[in-house]
Amino acid sequence: MAIEVGANQDAVILEMRGISKHFPGVQALANVDFQVLAGEIHALVGENGAGKSTLMKILSGAIQGDVGEILIDDQPVSIHSPQDARSLGIGIVYQEFSLVPALTVGENISLGRFPHRAGFVDRGATEREARARLEELGVEIDTSARASTLSVAQQQLVEIAKVLAMRPRLLVLDEPSAVLGGTDLERLFAVLTRLRDRGISIIYLSHRLDEVFRLADRVTVMRDGKVVDSLPFSQLDHAGLVRRMVGRDLEGALVDHHGEPGEDLLQIDHVCRDGVLEPVTLRVRRGEIVGLAGLRGAGRTELARCIFGADPRSGGTVTVGGRVVPPGSPGEAIRSGIGFVTEDRKTEGLILNLSVRENVTLAGLRQLARFSFIQRRAEHRRVRALADQLQVRAASPSVAAGTLSGGNQQKVVLAKWLHTDAQVLILDEPTRGIDVGAKREIYRLMREIADRGAAVLMISSELPEVIGVCDRILVMHEGSMVGELPVGATEEQIMTLATGGAL
Repeated sequence: MAIEVGANQDAVILEMRGISKHFPGVQALANVDFQVLAGEIHALVGENGAGKSTLMKILSGAIQGDVGEILIDDQPVSIHSPQDARSLGIGIVYQEFSLVPALTVGENISLGRFPHRAGFVDRGATEREARARLEELGVEIDTSARASTLSVAQQQLVEIAKVLAMRPRLLVLDEPSAVLGGTDLERLFAVLTRLRDRGISIIYLSHRLDEVFRLADRVTVMRDGKVVDSLPFSQLDHAGLVRRMVGRDLEGALVDHHGEPGEDLLQIDHVCRDGVLEPVTLRVRRGEIVGLAGLRGAGRTELARCIFGADPRSGGTVTVGGRVVPPGSPGEAIRSGIGFVTEDRKTEGLILNLSVRENVTLAGLRQLARFSFIQRRAEHRRVRALADQLQVRAASPSVAAGTLSGGNQQKVVLAKWLHTDAQVLILDEPTRGIDVGAKREIYRLMREIADRGAAVLMISSELPEVIGVCDRILVMHEGSMVGELPVGATEEQIMTLATGGAL
């Protein structure tokens, strides 16, 4: 149940009118209207990519909208920088931390506003201010400790204290509970309630619907860059909110599902990582594409990185074709037949200034070596064959990978793992940032790879993609595997599990 709103609930403190924002290939926001009342906690919810964070970045001055206006207390304002936002009483706590690791907790909290005395920074006042803000949060953190020595949860609390020290009238929190739990989370809720009761307005972005039902007074739902509804929580239940977040019907499968899969190829048993992943067990069979769905922070990418050895795991085993893969080593994972198409192809999947040929063969140079020398003719034949198979559109294999379109870059990443003869292919957001035509080609390639006997594990935030491509769907929530759905599952079923509900 939502907590009772303070007395000034009818006054509009913030109004964003007709906000639109276009990025290359993506209409992130389309004519968005958004209002926040004085003294309310207003939840902003939607699927991954709905436009929530983009709207808040425009409010913060981190980016500029293409069109639209912002009003504070019914007066038009210009917000061209974060400094402009702060001067208007807008404080934002981003999910990505902005602390300076080498500075102390006290220095971070007062950063940009150091108290002075006789021309020098007043260290005593700095420490007192930091302690007061942390006491307001109900936490004890050594204000003289370096930020680099803090736990992730402590860093989040210091981020919040830093913004509270600016005395904001409007506080924006982007997934503040992603790294908090237990007592810390309860303290945060108590602080937000007190701030709301003092007339401070709060915009709360979260994928945890149980939290927003408990904490917030009103909700705005975004989908595909647009606002689809804004109403009090008293008019909603969990299922109704999920329906508004999804709001789409799938137009059939995106690829044909071929035959029955074979035996288990990838076996994950009780893989976990302290503070990130609860023990996860799953199977992917030969010839099968398994979708891994969930909201941001659910642990999907973290699981993929643990499987591939890019991140350490606290326990559990990974087995490929009956052979246990040693933990913590991408090299061992590659030698065991695992390929990993990472979420960020530009920084982790490719070396943009190297050629297409060099990127394709980078993970499998041993296959082309003879007496420690690369056989260039064999390399050229192999790369041309893969480029033809994947229909990579490039002037030649010698052009830099960075000159290709997003879809062709993704094909080069896939070619890299096909060159290693990967039996297991993990794809993290494989179609992010590429056009519709290129997406269809990626889907076709995934199906072809599976039909040749590989096991494919696909992470995607696009629910129509998960439903239209995958043979089975696994759903994660808060670091745990919470459900499995067959072909024919609906977006509403997936979102219900992904937000902590029960079917």
